[in-house]
Amino acid sequence: MTVVIPTYNERENIAQLTVAIAPYGYRILIVDDASPDGTGALADTLAETDPSITVMHRVAKRGLGPAYAAAFDRLIEEGDAEVIVEMDADFSHDPADLPRIVQGVVDGADLVIGSRYVPGGSTPDWPLPRRLISRAGNIYARLMLGIPIRDATAGFRAFRSSSLATLGYGEARASGYGFQVEMAWRACNRGLRIVELPIAFRDRLRGQSKMGLRIVVEAMWLVTIWGLSRLRPGVRLAGR
Repeated sequence: MTVVIPTYNERENIAQLTVAIAPYGYRILIVDDASPDGTGALADTLAETDPSITVMHRVAKRGLGPAYAAAFDRLIEEGDAEVIVEMDADFSHDPADLPRIVQGVVDGADLVIGSRYVPGGSTPDWPLPRRLISRAGNIYARLMLGIPIRDATAGFRAFRSSSLATLGYGEARASGYGFQVEMAWRACNRGLRIVELPIAFRDRLRGQSKMGLRIVVEAMWLVTIWGLSRLRPGVRLAGR
């Protein structure tokens, strides 16, 4: 089992996060997009003293989706990870939830999503406007794409690696957080077994959020295009 952690300017978080994950015995793959704050160099230092940590260096900031795709390629080619987990570097995702997320795959799911919007899930630190925007975005994606997932934008998730390999992630159009929606949609189109487990998603304490207007606009635009394509006979849907 490997936890993939994309990083860009996460020097304040990455060491503490690897320490928090260590007790569970999972491998960690850090994918750094040439962080100017030295995150990549720090990750290399961590890997030198901890054999469970591996670092991939990318030459520029190219987005969340391509970072995950590069990691997936490597892990699937190596064939050592039966379960591949996506996790943010900023402690928005609680490492204590990792065993539950992984166990969901062990119990038979192809994709387990750590969900804010199933019973028991929450966003305790969020102001009301952010909650409304996030919920509205997920409702829009669910209706436009015809998927049953309540938190399609969630970034804390685990894949069965053999199932992930069928999703054509390298052909994904979204580079930002829309990648999460696209992968969920592809998984639905493939008929994979998807389980949502409740998590509490908290705001980062250190560093700056990477969520900007461009990323939001990209995700909404692509969801709209994909949704409209469902209404056109003969259009090949992603993941099919």
